[in-house]
Amino acid sequence: MNKKPGRRLTRQNRVLRLLDALERDTRADAVIDALGRRVRALPLGRTRDALHGRWLGHPVHPLMVQVPIGTWMSAAVLDLRSGRSREAGLLVGVGLAAAGPAALAGVADWAELHRQQQRVGLVHAAANVTAVGLYGASLLLRLSGRAGAGRTCGFLGLTAVGLGGMLGGHLAYRQAAGANHAEEVPHVVGPGWHRIGAVEEFPVGRPVRRTVDDVPVLVVRESDGAIHVLAERCSHLAGPLSEGTVADGCVRCPWHGSVFRLADGLNVRGPATAPQPAFDSRVVAGHVEVGLRREGRETADGRGTDEPVTGTGRGEDHEHSD
Repeated sequence: MNKKPGRRLTRQNRVLRLLDALERDTRADAVIDALGRRVRALPLGRTRDALHGRWLGHPVHPLMVQVPIGTWMSAAVLDLRSGRSREAGLLVGVGLAAAGPAALAGVADWAELHRQQQRVGLVHAAANVTAVGLYGASLLLRLSGRAGAGRTCGFLGLTAVGLGGMLGGHLAYRQAAGANHAEEVPHVVGPGWHRIGAVEEFPVGRPVRRTVDDVPVLVVRESDGAIHVLAERCSHLAGPLSEGTVADGCVRCPWHGSVFRLADGLNVRGPATAPQPAFDSRVVAGHVEVGLRREGRETADGRGTDEPVTGTGRGEDHEHSD
């Protein structure tokens, strides 16, 4: 019996099938809803943005987990040698102390994810909670003089950490949780000015969606004639900013509440950790033209320009340079 060539090569491996099934499994959705509401209701204030990593420019949770993972891995190495249980126990304790803040940052991020990501994240968290429990037991056993049992619990905890890390990698790299969803904009939008419509097509104070080189952009015209243009898909999880609310010179994402300054795209409130790409604007013959704001930007004809770049076209008509 002849088999079609390449059939075995194109089959998805078992781990990926299990992960895909986990993304589609709805049985824990009620728990996810309840936990998500409680996390979002925590009175964290500005600490919430700190936990998201807005100050760092990317999620802080992956950075914080390096301490417990590193100390627990080092403890496992010491446990392979006899007579080093005391030193290994010290490392286990350091990892336990660092696990709490890392978990808090992870939970803050998890509450602002898509449902499929939250399903994987819930199991990721369960694996890590199991690891913390096992390492807690390991430390208590070591302190009570039962070093052998403490080492066993430590190795079991490391196994749980490995499972949690695999799921965390799936979240970050397969599901793009925590990634900057606006990063590709500078690589897609061509140089120069792009016409996006007549001035009267943009009502004052109302967000309008347009497209530049297949990239959606948000356009907001202010009462003084200033025209602000940002990449329209939120850097957090690609939410549609054109469906958000505009107030106090900012736009708020309708999905998870990230707030961006219209003048330059700065993320003034999370969970977004990256700013929105901003565009310069001008008015030519009654039409709005925009160009991606970047150093050394060229005009549409490929020549450099000395024209002041402010990002706020204010209704002045400029002549075309053909």
